[in-house]
Amino acid sequence: MIVRKLSWALVAATLLTSLAGVPAQAAVSYRVWHWNVAGNTMHKGSTTDGLIPAAVSSITGSGAVFASVNELCQQQFDALIQRLRAAGWPEDPANFARFEATIPGKAGGPCQGKAYGIGLFSKKPLGAADRITLPDDGNEVRKLLCAPLREQARLRFCTTHSTFVDAFRLPQLTAIFDRMDAYRAAGDQVIVAGDFNAAPDFARMNRFYSPQVDTPNNDGNTGHFREVDDADAAACPGYGEGTLQEAGVGGPCRTGTKIDMIFTHDSEYVAASSSGDARPAPACGAKACSDHRILTGIVTLRAL
Repeated sequence: MIVRKLSWALVAATLLTSLAGVPAQAAVSYRVWHWNVAGNTMHKGSTTDGLIPAAVSSITGSGAVFASVNELCQQQFDALIQRLRAAGWPEDPANFARFEATIPGKAGGPCQGKAYGIGLFSKKPLGAADRITLPDDGNEVRKLLCAPLREQARLRFCTTHSTFVDAFRLPQLTAIFDRMDAYRAAGDQVIVAGDFNAAPDFARMNRFYSPQVDTPNNDGNTGHFREVDDADAAACPGYGEGTLQEAGVGGPCRTGTKIDMIFTHDSEYVAASSSGDARPAPACGAKACSDHRILTGIVTLRAL
């Protein structure tokens, strides 16, 4: 898959003259980066075993303007802030990151006793974050973390990591997408990235995926959302590339299981200039840094 590197200036002035009925400069593209880093299960909260430089190198090298991280320890979040500052990535080094704990820090807990949760990062400075608690699965206080751009308050970027507890998968997914719909109804554009612990072809996802997505690999959809990799003709159309760090197994096309996704509302989504790509996890020493691949995407939205 071709990786298109976009500067923020180019992103802010995308020309889509070829789209029927859409005038020039009527759409804006954003490159989004997401990774479930397994910060506790595979790194035990470490900031010195290669994970942090690997993540920073991938974020900066991808040209991302938004980054979402799941399964992140507080000390790893702090280390990412320091490394991204040193790399010159944020425009405002004092205001570009948000963290939300899903397991509080405590002696004997994960992450060497520090908080464990989700984080988001933005090249542009952020506004005040919304921190939404999802229905309790009895295992972990799952959250949806959303922040607008400070100077573009009608664009919100969100990260989430929903449950693997089967009885609570649908209630949590419903809470996530209902909030996305509410933002959209209020006139905001929203991009949400995360580990949804559900594959695109699961029946429970039909109420969220747009009927614009209708392939043998993902049909019966009735919702309002598009995923950046759902139109990839070369990688399981309607489903996309697998994001678990496995080779040639899982999914309707046997190209891997996809549970990490980047969604936006279908009402302003421009599929013709959007795309997604799942990249193998970089190495941390002799092993992969995570059991998830890195997901990148170009999200093109019609300007409000």
